[in-house]
Amino acid sequence: MRKLISTGSPFEKTAGYSRAVVQGDWCFVAGTTGYDYATMTMPDSVEAQARNCLATIGKALAEGGFSFEDVVRAHYYITDQAYADIVFPILGETFGDIRPAATMIVCLLNKPEMKIEIEVTALRRNS
Repeated sequence: MRKLISTGSPFEKTAGYSRAVVQGDWCFVAGTTGYDYATMTMPDSVEAQARNCLATIGKALAEGGFSFEDVVRAHYYITDQAYADIVFPILGETFGDIRPAATMIVCLLNKPEMKIEIEVTALRRNS
């Protein structure tokens, strides 16, 4: 059974994607930027953007019946390599004990105000 999860972001409809897709015991969370989707505003700092990314991802995981503890893979995209040392502690707050396989890439993102994007894959754990 396939379940589509949305944040209500206008980008999802325009670009034709879901915030997350649950397929069986897997949850695939789309690349998530630092927007506050309630206000559709983007904070200036990479720290605030990273925290917004994680909050949005956490809500999508929960809606699908998952948690951060189920995350097995994470991709981090940042627009400046100097951001790595800034966001590592924030990522560590969420993933420090979980330790998913992860990759960080320095690249351009879709809009100039975007400084970080995070994508995760989760596999439901057997209790």
